[in-house]
Amino acid sequence: MSNTNSSFLFSSLNSKQPTNARKVHIRRLYDILQLCIQRHDWVRAKRAWAVLARCREVDWKILWKTSVLLLGEGDPDIDDAHANGDRVRFLSVMMRQHPEERESILKELVLRLIHSGMHRRAMEELDLYLPSYPYQDNPVLHVYAGLIALYLAQPADEISEETRYGQGWDANLVRDARAHLEHARAIDPSNIMADAFLSQLPGGIQSAQDRTTPDSDDERMDLDLSAQARKRIRT
Repeated sequence: MSNTNSSFLFSSLNSKQPTNARKVHIRRLYDILQLCIQRHDWVRAKRAWAVLARCREVDWKILWKTSVLLLGEGDPDIDDAHANGDRVRFLSVMMRQHPEERESILKELVLRLIHSGMHRRAMEELDLYLPSYPYQDNPVLHVYAGLIALYLAQPADEISEETRYGQGWDANLVRDARAHLEHARAIDPSNIMADAFLSQLPGGIQSAQDRTTPDSDDERMDLDLSAQARKRIRT
């Protein structure tokens, strides 16, 4: 049995050397599962997973990523939209039943919601968790929030490239997007995604509104006095 462990193709969550024939068979079946996934042999992968998930030695909740991957794959009767819907429902249940993995599950759930076109629900999920620890210190979640906010800020009608950040954009959402991306960069200065989108995100909308709609009567008065002063100088 001492050389058995070295012949396994993939390392499982339990890296201990199997001590009996049953555990050896489970490790072999895990190898088959991973090999089938690599080869996109979804039918055999699902069969292997169905057996593994019933083994008391296997904590299938820890392997939730495998469940998400296999949901809907290889089934000609299920389209991508249906498969993503199944994954969203599964992940929503896992969020409640597996709290120690909630941070990782949240990232996957947000991605699946985006793929399903449910951007507002994705933002609602992030708004629910981001204010609290440990989610507030996760740069990936802040990048997701920033990009979703930017997506939702777009006007409904098509606009030209020259006015892409101009009239029609939701200034509040653009400001939120910038705040999330800057927060992600502050947490992780090497985050190239946050840097890339911040470099392309001008302050055009908010700065334009600041110039055209002062926040107080005092600011309007200051602008009026400045204009009058300039007129007097010209005369």
